[in-house]
Amino acid sequence: MTPLAETRVHVALGDRAYDVLIGRGLIGRAGDLIAPLLRRPRVAILTDETVAGLHLAPLQAALSAAGITSSALTLPAGEATKSWDHLGRAVNWLLAEKIERRDVVIALGGGVIGDLAGFAAAILRRGVRFVQLPTSLLAQVDSSVGGKTGINSPHGKNLIGAFHQPSLVLADIDVLASLPPRDFLAGYGEVVKYGLLGDAAFFEWLEANGPALRDDPALLQHAVAHSVAMKAGIVERDETEQGERALLNLGHTFCHALESATGYSARLLHGEGVAIGCALAFDLSARMGLCPQEDPSRVAAHLSAMGMKARIADIAGDLPDDAALIALMGQDKKVVDGRLRFVLARGIGQAFVSDDVQRTDLAAVLAASR
Repeated sequence: MTPLAETRVHVALGDRAYDVLIGRGLIGRAGDLIAPLLRRPRVAILTDETVAGLHLAPLQAALSAAGITSSALTLPAGEATKSWDHLGRAVNWLLAEKIERRDVVIALGGGVIGDLAGFAAAILRRGVRFVQLPTSLLAQVDSSVGGKTGINSPHGKNLIGAFHQPSLVLADIDVLASLPPRDFLAGYGEVVKYGLLGDAAFFEWLEANGPALRDDPALLQHAVAHSVAMKAGIVERDETEQGERALLNLGHTFCHALESATGYSARLLHGEGVAIGCALAFDLSARMGLCPQEDPSRVAAHLSAMGMKARIADIAGDLPDDAALIALMGQDKKVVDGRLRFVLARGIGQAFVSDDVQRTDLAAVLAASR
């Protein structure tokens, strides 16, 4: 293993502050890193079938080496697990395991497990602590940080949930080597989002280094740490999304509608939807005269260079018509007084929130992306 000092990002939220550690070999050190949080030497782990086969045994071995006993519940992999049924199963299992308010739940998995386990921890005994151990690039740079937890509803994505901050996040970049290429690239959709919404220099860095991230741990660690630091800063300033934090939803209004239209299935991974959504947001911004015409082309060119989906046409199979997609956007959490709110851009790295979008412009960019 190449020596590489871990990066520590502090999320300064007063008595709910915590650290995010980004580096190599963190699963092997998990016992020693989690032990200081424990009132008694036991934890409960929530994970999924895919992740359990790869990383559960090493995690439990590391916990055991630190004198910590653990039990684990393995749930099905996939977005459909973010449901009432699996939430109920998780909470009842935690109660059967006699997890107390002073104990710690570990979320070992990608964004689905992190969201569900965090919500289970939020409502169990009116709130127990939890540790995020994200195993996907998407979860490491986005969903594991900031305290958003929840499940999906037939009415839309992430409509049921709570803000519940973790006590620690361990982002072990070594586990990303086990990701299929498609999943890694889906996670990259959230990485590139950070450059597009607020850091043009980071986007330029990604244009130069993005294709090499997977094979260079130092580059990968920098990309993850920079993304986490950007998110941490925004969360510190606007924890419950009353203002600036909404910028983190760049591309997500489009994304959530497309995910709903594809049944939250493997046809479209969340990060793929984010990438397409970011491209659409820049298309819409340019059409409205808000950003230079070359910016959407630059975004699309980078996504293409990474081998990523960048247009609605890249989604396999049939989709609802534009009117139906716009209707799905109406269920988005960012809707205020019935008005759709989009994160738009005045340029790369210059995002802002607007509810002044004409349906004709929206329909035009959707049609062009098909």
